[in-house]
Parts: sequence; structure tokens; C-alpha cells
Amino acid sequence: MAEIIQERIEDRIPELEQLERIGLFSHAEIKAIIKKASDLEYKIHRRTLLKEDFINYVQYEINLLELIQRRRARIKYSFKKDEIEYSMVHRVQGVFGRASAKWKDDVQLWLSYIVFCKKWGTKTHLSKIFSAMLAIHSNKPALWIMAAKWEMEDRLSSESARQLFLRALRFHPECPKLYQEYFRMELMHAEKLRKEKQEFEKAAMDMGDFDHPEEILKGELARIIYKNSISKIKGAEFHVSLLAIAQLFDFAKDLQKEIYDDLQALHTDDPLTWDYVARRELEIESQPGEEQPVSKQAKAVEMGRREERCCAVYEEAVKALPTEAMWKCYITFCLERFSKKTSSVPLRGQRLERTMLAFRKAHELKLLSEVQYKQWIDLLLRQDLFKEALQVAEAGTELFKDSVAMWQTKLQVLIDSKSPDVEMRFEEAFAHLKPQVCLPLWISWAEWSESAKSQEDTEAIFKKAIIAVTGASSVTLKEKYLDWAYRSGGYKKARAVFKSLQESRPFSVEFFRKMMQFEKEQEPCKMVTLREYYERALREFGSSDSDLWMDYIKEELSHPFGKPENCGQIYWRAMKMLQGQSAELFVAKHAMHQAGH
Repeated sequence: MAEIIQERIEDRIPELEQLERIGLFSHAEIKAIIKKASDLEYKIHRRTLLKEDFINYVQYEINLLELIQRRRARIKYSFKKDEIEYSMVHRVQGVFGRASAKWKDDVQLWLSYIVFCKKWGTKTHLSKIFSAMLAIHSNKPALWIMAAKWEMEDRLSSESARQLFLRALRFHPECPKLYQEYFRMELMHAEKLRKEKQEFEKAAMDMGDFDHPEEILKGELARIIYKNSISKIKGAEFHVSLLAIAQLFDFAKDLQKEIYDDLQALHTDDPLTWDYVARRELEIESQPGEEQPVSKQAKAVEMGRREERCCAVYEEAVKALPTEAMWKCYITFCLERFSKKTSSVPLRGQRLERTMLAFRKAHELKLLSEVQYKQWIDLLLRQDLFKEALQVAEAGTELFKDSVAMWQTKLQVLIDSKSPDVEMRFEEAFAHLKPQVCLPLWISWAEWSESAKSQEDTEAIFKKAIIAVTGASSVTLKEKYLDWAYRSGGYKKARAVFKSLQESRPFSVEFFRKMMQFEKEQEPCKMVTLREYYERALREFGSSDSDLWMDYIKEELSHPFGKPENCGQIYWRAMKMLQGQSAELFVAKHAMHQAGH
């Protein structure tokens, strides 16, 4: 092994001599490079090979290449690249080759190899790398697309890209993404041929071998792919995606029309089709004979007309396809248009009216989802229509009695409208819902009570909540209760609440840290009380929370009444209690602290 490494180091000598001769590196730096290179070579030639060693080797060589580039730029010297950089690049490729052969399944390693070759100008080598990678990872469509894209865009070889896509489709005959990218590639190819033809015609040159059939120039190959793909992959979503790609190419108007007509013929029962057809009306401009709008007012009127046309399509759609999904498309469109900024008051009014009407019609047909009820209520509240918002919230909770979010929305409407029935409605909600999901409602009730009721009433709510909410959900509630106690009654009240809850498990570390923080804000801050809180917290979390032990040690060292002599004992207690990685983390943090970091 030593002979191999010595030989590889000797192979480096010509490039290192050149680096020193042209002044890019000093003699001392060259010696450091040789030493580091020897260490790296030994690691990648030993009997037990580690992937990390190969990665470190490659990273060191790349860093060195980049440093050489920066120094060349600084001294404005661009010669001897064949003897320096190209030699290094070839060596890195060899290391990448060994690593990718050893760890064939590591896609990230292959991708790093490809990125390196692209960056350092060895593109001729890339075709072989892609072929080797795809032979192993033929089950990953994204890699086939990457390879085809490189052939098309970097090597300008449409034929190679086409062959790759055809091979990929043999492995993945029902992959939508492959068909989409293959379709796009053929359209790009046709566009490129059309531009070449135009350039030849402009220059009045003989087309020769560049004279392609008219069908190819019109995108006939893309049309074939489209026809094959829709026979394999069903659904309006895929159909629409191909139409969106075709619309990027102006020359493919006939193909766009064919795809659009097929979409309407094949997927009339899919809401996505109707949604696409309706939204298309927004893009259709005024008739050529009509005068184009110039003023802001005229533009607003024109936009209003387009939106009317869209809604007419949606109205037809919800009659032909009266489903929740179809109404969702219609309402989403109305909300999107209403959220668009406009200075035209009539246009904004039309949008609001349309949106409200769509919500009402869907509600009458009982085809609104829970999310849409919430959207409707939010819209009504923004318009200060509290009475109607409350009616909608009532209807929503009737339909979705088990939904916490729906009840919370309804209760928020009652709070915002300053209803006298808030308390009664909270009780009603708890009667309908399971206790384990009611945490958000208890918190909302307590927050409302804090601003609207007495301290006694709010505390009574917290006490009820602590009994009703159990398990992990109660942790947040206890923190909220403690915060409220400190806000409303100061430290004395917070300590009383802490003592009442200190045996009511489960807890969070934050629950104890809050009490520590409250104690630190007092004058004077008692170290005896802080120790009590730390000890209580460590009983619960001492086996897993290394930060808690470190903070305890720091507190003893920094507090005016702390006892630094206790730190050793705390350290050994921590080492006994902490387990696994937590113990290692604690040792590292303690060492850093002792070193002054």
C-alpha cells in the first residue's frame, strides 16, 4: 500500500512544482499540501474503506481547485492549466469513480459526481456517468429527466434526450412527470427547428439537411406523445398540465386547441375541467373589433365582464356537477377575485356580492365543507356583518358538531359581537365535544374571562379545565394557568398555583422554568426557593434534560447566595441520572463552561 501511495504523491509533483514556480503557492504551502494529500491517500487505500474518507478527499481537492482559481484571478495568470487544474480534475474523477462503484446505491454521491463534472468542464465524461448511474437507479424517474435535460440543453442533442425518455418510459410507463417533460422537450425541439429555418430563410441559404417536414415543425412528435400519454394516464389534472406546457409555445395553437377540446370531451365529470374552462375566460381579451380599454375605469369594467363570463361557466358547472368539490372550485375563484386589490368600488362590490351569493347557494344545497364555512364567517366578520356571521356559525356547528375548530369559530363570533350568551355557549360546546379535544376552547374561554369577568370567575374556569383536560394536552393548560396567576395576582398567586399543581402530572420543563423566572424577577431573589424549583424540575426531567443540570450549576456559581461548593455534587448527580446521549452532551457543555466558553 505504501508504494501505491508514494507513487500517487509523486504523480502530483509536476503540478505542485508548477504551482510554486508561477507563484500561486509558497514552498511551505506546497509541503502542507503534500502532507495533507498523504494522509488522505492513506485513508482511501486502507483495507476498511469509509465513504466519509472519500468525501473528505474530494472536498479537499475541490477547495484546493477553488483556491487556485482565486489566486490566479488575483495575479491575473491563466496559463499552465493543462498541467495543474486538468491533472487535479482527472484525479478527483478517479476518486469519485471508485466511490460510486463501491457505494452504488448512494444517489447523493452520484449527483455530487455529476455536479463536479459540470462545474469543472468535463462534460464529455458526463454521458458515461449518467449511463452508469441510470443502469443502477433506473427506478428513479427524476434521474432520467435530469439526464435527458442535460443532453437536450447542454449537449444540444435532441436525439439523445429522446432516446433517454423512451428508455425511461419502458421502465415507468405510467409516470406523469416523464410524459410531461418528454412532451415539453419535443415542443422545445420543434421551436428550435423553426428558429433555425427562419435564420436560413433570412440569410437566403440552402437548407440542405436542415429541411425538416412541416409536421415536425408544427409539433407532430409532441402530439404523438400527448395521445400516448392520455391513453395511459387518466384524469383531468394530467390533461391540464399538458395543456399548460403547450400554451408556453406560440406555434402550437392547433395542438393547444386539440388538447382543450379533448379535455372538455373526456373529463366533463371532473371539477378541475370546469375550473380550468371557467378561469380561461379571464385570459380572453375583448374582440378584435372592440376598442381596448385605456382608463382605469374602463379596465375595471372590462375585468368585471370577464369575471361575469367566468361565473357564468361556474354556474353552468354547479348545475351539471352539483358536488362539494365543484362548489369549492367556484367559491375559491370568487374569494381569489375578491382578494385582488382594485380602486374601483363597483368592481369590488360586484366581487363581494358574487362571493356571498356562491356561499349562500352552496349552503342551501348543504355542499359547503367545514373550511368553507370558516372562510364565509371570516368574510362576514371583515364586512362587520356580525348577525349573519353568527347565523352561519350556528349552521356550521349544526353540520359539524364534532369539530373543535367550528365551535371555536362560532364562539369567537359571539365574543367579537359581545354576546351575553358566551358562557352558556362554551358549556354547550363542551357538552358536544370529547374532553380530550377541548383544550383550545378552554384556553379561549379563560382568555375571554380574563378580559370580561372577575379573577374568581377566571380561576374557576382554569380549575374546571385542569380537571377536564388530562394527559399531554394538560401541559399547555398548566403553563397558561401559571402565566395568568402571575399576571393577575403577582408572585404570591403564581406560587400558590404552582404548589396546587406540583403533583398534577404531566409537566413540561417550561412550567418549572417559568417559576424560576418569576423568582428571579423578585427583590430579593431567594436562592433557597430557586433550588427548590430546580430540584422539583430535576425529579421530573433529570434523566433527559442536560440543560437543566447546567443551568443549576451556573445558578450556584452566579447567584450572590449560591454555593459553588455544591457544583461538584450536582455534577456527579447529573452523571448518575442522565442517560445515553444526554450524558455525553452534558459532559461536553460542562467542559466548555469550565474552559470559559
